[in-house]
Order: sequence, then structure tokens, then C-alpha cells
Amino acid sequence: MKILVTNDDGIFAPGLKVAEEIARSLSDDVWVVAPETDQSGVAHALTLSDPLRLREIDDRHFAVRGTPTDCVIMALKIVIGEKPDLVISGVNRGQNIADDVSYSGTVAGAIEGTILGIRSFALSQAFGADTVDDPRWDCARAHAPGIISRVLDLQLPPGVLVNVNFPNRAADDVSGVLLTRQGKRAADWMRIDERRDGRGRPYFWIAFKHSKMDPPPETDLAALAQGYISVTPLSLDMTDEPARQELARHFSAPSGAKRASS
Repeated sequence: MKILVTNDDGIFAPGLKVAEEIARSLSDDVWVVAPETDQSGVAHALTLSDPLRLREIDDRHFAVRGTPTDCVIMALKIVIGEKPDLVISGVNRGQNIADDVSYSGTVAGAIEGTILGIRSFALSQAFGADTVDDPRWDCARAHAPGIISRVLDLQLPPGVLVNVNFPNRAADDVSGVLLTRQGKRAADWMRIDERRDGRGRPYFWIAFKHSKMDPPPETDLAALAQGYISVTPLSLDMTDEPARQELARHFSAPSGAKRASS
């Protein structure tokens, strides 16, 4: 099995080494193509207005001056030259659950793999105040190979990637594995931190705060809060079918009548 490993934290991120270890527990045919610099929060961005620079770091290890999406495309078209059997994106430093998946470069790496017809996983390791400088990588390292192997034995529909989040717990202290759905954070979870530079001019940081909430059961938020590994299948097709059917009732014209054009 040929495996491509990428991430959004950058080519020298500790979590990328963990992802490579996970990949090598599944196969000896592993390629690493990751961003030259931290690309956290770039989502599914594609570089179109600047050239892509490719640098070989070591045997089968390459850095791309671009996004995770760029990395997956460069891996297929230039570095490997063919489609791998599996894409592992991560292991991200920090969870990617709920609204995070819309911003996450880690999830985007798996999205691009899925678009290209490759079975893809996004892996993220949660941390807390006690582990912010040293996340519990052993949790992902110990449990990811088994989860990936079990999913690969199944026939998921095309256009589905698997988002796996590991709790801020030691490997032998997780509560178990839960199949979850994407949750929803509190509306006030994001804020703007305004500061002043040495000349008194304002500048801003996008910041986050922890809001007390009781997440619904079977969500990724609830799973991590209870110490479970969260496994969430995500679909590329973002069409809301109930809403589409409701809109169709109002936009469908009677037989022989002119359909609305706006």
C-alpha cells in the first residue's frame, strides 16, 4: 500500500513524524509531502497567483511552499507521479472538530485526497492547558493504526473522508472509540483581541475562548469531552437534501409554465 503523509503544521512539525510512524506501521511504502511553513487555518486553499517551490528534505520527504491542498496535488503530479492508495493528513497539534473542519488545513489535505479518488484520513491530537506545549502524541500513535485498518476493511461511499480526533488523554486512558457526527460550537467561541504596537497603532489577533456548553450526544465535541476518540465520516457533497427538496417544491414550475430564472 502506497501512503502519502501530509499536514498543515509544516514539514518539521512533531505531529508529522507521528503520522509517518502511523503510516509505516501500515506499509513500508510511505511518502511525506508537507508545507514548508505552518499553514494552520488555510482550509482548502489552492495557490494560484504564486509559483509552488518544491524542496527535497530527505529520501521521500519533500517540502512545498504552499498549502496542504497544494502538497497533495504536487505529490500526485510531481513527487510520486501516481495516485497513492491512502492519504494521512496530520497528526494536527490540536483538535479539528465541529466548526474547525471548515478552517482546518489538516482536514483539507484529506479533502483533496478524497477529491482525487484516494481514501483519506485527517488525524488530530487534542491538548489542554496541561499539555499545550507537549500534546499526548502517544494517544494518536497507539490508536490510529487500528482505526485506519478497520475503516480500510469497509467499503465507504465515494466522496467520504474520515476525520479522527484523539482526546487529551494518555493512550491507555481513553474511554473508547465513538462514531460521531460534526458538532456545533457556541456562537461566541471566536473573538478579536485588539492590541497596540510600539507606535500606538492598533493591530488585531483572531482569538478563541472556551465557552461552557453541553454538547449534544454522538457529536465530536461530546466524544472528546468524555475522553473518547471521535471518528466522523465527512462528505464532500455539501448539498442539504431536505432543504433542496423544500426549495424544489417552491421553485418547480407547473407543466408548460416558464420556470423562474432568478
